[in-house]
Formats: sequence, C-alpha cells, structure tokens
Amino acid sequence: MMKTSTAAMAATLALLSGCMAGPDYHRPQVAVPAHYQELQGWTEAEPDAAEGPKGDWWTGFHDPLLDELEPLVSVSNQTVRRDYANYQQALAEMRVARSALFPSIGVTGSLTRSRTATSNLSSSRFQPVNNSGSLEGNVSWAPDLWGLVRRQVEESAATAQASEATLANATLSEQIALATAVIDLRVTDANIDLLQRTVDAYTGYLRVVANQDQAGTVPPSDLILARTQLENAQASLIALGVARAQNAHAIAVLVGKNPEDLVIPHSTALPTLPEIPAGVPSTLLERRPDIAVAERQMASANASIGVAVAAYYPSISLSALDGFTQSPLNGLLHIGNYVWSLGGSATETLFDGGERNAQVAAAKAAYDAAVANYRGVVLSSFQNVENDLAGLRILAQQADALAAAVRDAKRGAEIAQNEYQAGTVDYTTVATAQTTQLNDEQSALNVQQQRLLDAASLIGDLGGGWSTAALHDPRAQPQRALLP
Repeated sequence: MMKTSTAAMAATLALLSGCMAGPDYHRPQVAVPAHYQELQGWTEAEPDAAEGPKGDWWTGFHDPLLDELEPLVSVSNQTVRRDYANYQQALAEMRVARSALFPSIGVTGSLTRSRTATSNLSSSRFQPVNNSGSLEGNVSWAPDLWGLVRRQVEESAATAQASEATLANATLSEQIALATAVIDLRVTDANIDLLQRTVDAYTGYLRVVANQDQAGTVPPSDLILARTQLENAQASLIALGVARAQNAHAIAVLVGKNPEDLVIPHSTALPTLPEIPAGVPSTLLERRPDIAVAERQMASANASIGVAVAAYYPSISLSALDGFTQSPLNGLLHIGNYVWSLGGSATETLFDGGERNAQVAAAKAAYDAAVANYRGVVLSSFQNVENDLAGLRILAQQADALAAAVRDAKRGAEIAQNEYQAGTVDYTTVATAQTTQLNDEQSALNVQQQRLLDAASLIGDLGGGWSTAALHDPRAQPQRALLP
C-alpha cells in the first residue's frame, strides 16, 4: 500500500512538473514585401548567394588595409569586448536561473567541547569535560510544479541569445565603421593627390603669368588672380591633413590601438565598388543581428509573463535530513545515534491587494512593447536597404554625368589656356575654367566616395555574413569562447 501511494505521488509530481504557467512563445507575423522597390537595376541574389554577403565581406572592396585590419575588430575593438563581457554575464545569469531546477544538497558537521559546574549549599564541583558532535546531510528542493523556474530559465536563455546577437551586431557595426573610415581615408588621399596636381598646375600657370607680367603684356590683375588661385589651392591641400589625421586616428581606435601606434601610408588607389546581391526582404529576418536582438527580447518578455502568472500558485518545498548526533562524542556513528527527518511546506498568498494582477498586466504590456519594437526594427531594416539601393542606383547615374562633365571641363581648361596664351581672352576665363575643372573632379570623387559608403552600408543593412543560425542555445550546449 505504501509503495502504491509513493508511486501515485511520484506520478502526480511528474504530471504537475509538466505544467508551464503563462503563454508559450510564437514569433508574431510581420508584413514582408515580396521584393525591394529599388531592386531594378541592382543585382538580384543568385541561388548560390541567396544569403547575400558571406564571411569576410570586406574582401569585395579589394583594399589591402581593410583586409589587414577588419579581422582585428572582433578581437581588439573595445565596444565588441564590452558586449562580449555582457554576453558572458547573461550566460552566467542563465545558469543561475537553471540551478533552481535541482535540489540543494549540503553537509553539516559540528563538534562541541564543554564542561559545566554543579553547585548546592554544601558543595561546588566541576563536571567532567564533555565532547559532543553531529554529522548530518541535508537536502532541500522546491519542485517546479507550475513552471516558474522553467519560465525564468526560458527568459534568461532568450536574454542571453539577445546578448549574443547584440555582440554580433556590435561587431558588424564596428566593422562597417572601420570600412567607412578606410574609405574616407582613401578618398582623402585621392583628394590630396588631386589638389597636389592642381597646385603643381597652378604653379606652372603662375610662372607663365609672372613672365608675361614682367614683359608688360598682361595687366597686373592677372598676376594677382593667378597667385590667389594658387594660394587657395595650397590652403585647401593643407586643410586635408586634418581630415586624414582624424580618419587615421579613428581607424586605430576601431582596431583597439593607440592613435600613435598605427601609421597608415598614403595610398593612390581607391577601394573597388563591390558587387552585392541584395536578395529578397524576407532574408533580413534571419540575417540582421539587430532584428535577432529584438526578436529574442520579445521571447524573453513572453517568458516573463509566465513568471508573473506562476505567482498565483502555491510555493512548495521539500526537505530531508539524515545523519548522526551524539553527546558524548564517543560512538558518534553508532546506529543508536542515527537521526533523520522529512518535511514539506506550502505557501499560498490569499490577498495581495492586486499586486499579482498588476505584475501580470505589466509583463503583458512589456511584451506588447517588445512586439512593437520588433516590428519597428524590421520596418527600419527595409527602409535602410531601400535607401542604400536607391542611393547606389542614383549615384551611378550621377557618376556617369560627372564623368562627362570632367572630360568637358578638362577640355575647356585646355582651350582657355591656349586662348589666353594667344591673347584672345583674359586670365579670368582661364581661372574660371580651371576652377570648374577642379570642382567637377572633386564632385566626381565625392560621388565615388558616397557610392563606396552606400555599398558598405548596404552590406551592414543586409546583415553582413551573419545569420540567426549562428545563435547558440545556452540551455543545450556548453558555450565556447567567441573571443580569444
């Protein structure tokens, strides 16, 4: 009969342990467009590139500095290391929550040596020294009958995954920031080369005008104009040194170095504009780590509803003690000194002034906010990609127009110079043509810079080489270090 009751109680506990307070999580649906509006004229994803950029995406720019420094971001960037530490903290907190599923086992030992005195009206004497001790083992366990602990574990695991996705998002963001800084540095070097060629040309023009001024064949204003033109170009060339230094310092910090520890030589080559298959919008839900962060936060908020609902149910705890106690100490482990106890307790709140109702309502409101945030992040991701695609499409047209303008401006400057030397125009015409040429060349360079920046931004907005498949389940497997 005793065995039957014990088996029935075990079966009841096993049945109850399957209960989970609160709603199970299901990812809410979001409206996903079938294709990008700006995809016309852009590269659609091929079957072998359906996931967009993969792995070392920066190699598509064919820049040796990017190839050298980008791998350092995930190792040495301090923002990434901070988020890595936050991720490790989240994993530890998940293990703390999971530990509540298991019983707590302890051992207690004590030893006491004492002597007492007895006294009466006729005499007073000491009793012999007495040694006493105990050795006991104890077990306590609060069975998770209503799923409170399991919901807490679920909440902590989702939070840990959100932290892991935050780490991935920080890594990608810092990598894109590094690519942006390198592009800016390369364009600054190209601007320096352009202005240096301009200064050299203006120096030659000034020499010609100065000779003509000495010969008295041109008015003095031509000499002043040529000199001013040269001095303005020299000032602009000097000013680019500030931008280059700032870009170089930014690059050093992004890879975890002191600015003075990284020397970047001048380069005459710009990065190559990469070919990026844009894919379809639905892939963003799996490829962008910031979307994964919002989705995992939503799962964590859903689990917190279960935690709040579980407060309606009674708290049950079981305890057991087994061991020996003896005074005097001799024969402590004798069977006659064996002691044990079993116990259980249950606690239920009968009135709380609406506290639990308010906690459940707060948890549901927090979940609704997480859902709205998730959908907002998804919509923003579509907007970002559309902006990048639109920018690349329009800038490509602008680059073609500017290329023609640069060709015409160069030809116009040559003609104006020849006409000036022939004496048919004044130097103002030459200066105007040269200024137009410089402005067009700088505009073309700026457009190329923006195309490269938009390409880097598009890679980031497509999720780089990341996928939600990279997220670990912290409940299912031990975590390997993501950073050395």
